[in-house]
Amino acid sequence: MTLPRRLRMSGAMARKIITGYSNPTIKFVRSLRDKKHRRREERFLAEGLRLLTDAREGGRLPEILLMASGRDEHPLLSDLEQAVVESGGDVIEVPTDILAKVTGKDNPQAVAGVYAEWDTGLSTIDRKAAPIWLVVQAMRDPGNLGTMLRTADAVGAGGLILLDDCADPFSVEAVRASMGAIFTQRLAQARWAEFQEWLRQGEGQLVAASLRDAQPYRGAPYAAPCFVMVGNESRGLPEEYEMACDLRVTMPMKGRADSLNAAVAGAVLAYEVLATLEG
Repeated sequence: MTLPRRLRMSGAMARKIITGYSNPTIKFVRSLRDKKHRRREERFLAEGLRLLTDAREGGRLPEILLMASGRDEHPLLSDLEQAVVESGGDVIEVPTDILAKVTGKDNPQAVAGVYAEWDTGLSTIDRKAAPIWLVVQAMRDPGNLGTMLRTADAVGAGGLILLDDCADPFSVEAVRASMGAIFTQRLAQARWAEFQEWLRQGEGQLVAASLRDAQPYRGAPYAAPCFVMVGNESRGLPEEYEMACDLRVTMPMKGRADSLNAAVAGAVLAYEVLATLEG
């Protein structure tokens, strides 16, 4: 790892103030906006007090906590700062313009954090932990991916499984769009063949929206654990993937549109599955 040397802190509270763009720590944090550096360092950037608080409540603390100078005081931020200090993390105060440069936003949140990535192998998934799981294949838009994580949280899903070449779930855009669900949902990444082998080793119904031998999505025989799969934003799911599903369903298009946004389709289908399983 090339993570900068720890800024050793002791006592009830300690901060380091950085005011220059050329500081190595600032350069390091800013580099995490680039996928190449995120992969090399196995670290990612998250911003916003609500999101960082969700992370803390989920048992994850930032290794580096950046706070804008001149920010409004907030008890949740004080609690977060104390927790970071007690865990041996670094607390750094920076001018707002530096925080804007780090996050890539003209009007940045008052706080941002650097987190270590975690294991996203299929072996971390307990399929019996939840009745619904969301699955996406080759989803390229980080905003859609973040929305799928948020949907998974909303419907009480166990998590999100990414198949093949999806957008980076740890990108600033995906993390932001997840509204904190990146920290509350299980996340796994796999190739299609690996996922198929894993899925068929136990219980699990694979469901996809499709036009191939499909039945109406309302009233379909969903069964837990149900894996709801959506495909690429422009191409949808490959035929091979659809035909491997246990159930294919179709959603009516009443207007001129011939399809829904992938993340929207996933949400509609997930709520129908939820209603069926809870009914």
